[in-house]
Amino acid sequence: MSLFLQQIINGLTLGSIYGLVALGLTLVYGILHIPNFAHGALYMVGAFMSYFFMVDLGAHYWIAMAGSAAVVAVLAILCERLVFHPLRHSPPIHDKIAAIGILLFLEAVVQMFWGSDFRRMSSPFTGILNFDGLIIPEQRLLIIAGAFVLVVALQLFLRKTMTGATIIAMAQNRDGAFLVGIDANRVAMMTFAISGMLAAFAATLYAPINLVYPAMGHLVIMKAFVIIILGGMGSVPGAIVGGMIIGFAEALGGFYISTSYKDIIAFGLLVLILSVRPQGLFAKGAH
Repeated sequence: MSLFLQQIINGLTLGSIYGLVALGLTLVYGILHIPNFAHGALYMVGAFMSYFFMVDLGAHYWIAMAGSAAVVAVLAILCERLVFHPLRHSPPIHDKIAAIGILLFLEAVVQMFWGSDFRRMSSPFTGILNFDGLIIPEQRLLIIAGAFVLVVALQLFLRKTMTGATIIAMAQNRDGAFLVGIDANRVAMMTFAISGMLAAFAATLYAPINLVYPAMGHLVIMKAFVIIILGGMGSVPGAIVGGMIIGFAEALGGFYISTSYKDIIAFGLLVLILSVRPQGLFAKGAH
């Protein structure tokens, strides 16, 4: 039983990270209909920014996380203003090509400054909690709690603030939002900023138990796309539930079947669920 509960903790950890990354991705898609393939690169930049603040500048973990989120939020806004906004009337394929270009550009810039080596980022939460044989590292507990707080904060922001209401209005009815005078440019920049911040938070939370390297966003963004397709394109609850499904499937599948197949499980689940429910688990829209 303790081994099973250990995998539940591992599943919650993975699901929390995947859910945070997928949340930012689904917000951008649900509101702007842009499949942002560069989102994985923003996740990677978030990890390297935290590494830079902690290792090179000697900042505390929390300050590094906040600084990383601010930098990636600004970077995401620049991507929207300089790349995606000018392409808003272009054929849809142009957005996808531009996003891949941003991904390659950001990876090249990071490699220019830090190289392609694998790096390890420290964390002040290095302790291990023991609950009657159930071993829980403090960092994993922080990931689960941090993801929960961020999801609740995002929901409160979307539901209780005027800015959040404009984002939901854009997601539900783009033309109607224009008619009532909602500033589409402001909403687009805000959405990209939130997306970038979520990616940076996820990367900073996960980096101490993973490695930091330029290609670290590739597998994460692939699974994030699986999650938002699984949960329903543009659905916030779908991103959260989909992230947990993939996280638990990988943790339990990797333990009871084989770690060699844990990355394949996500794509197998995608095929299985979409064959039964092609539209995804949740209806489209930021609910």
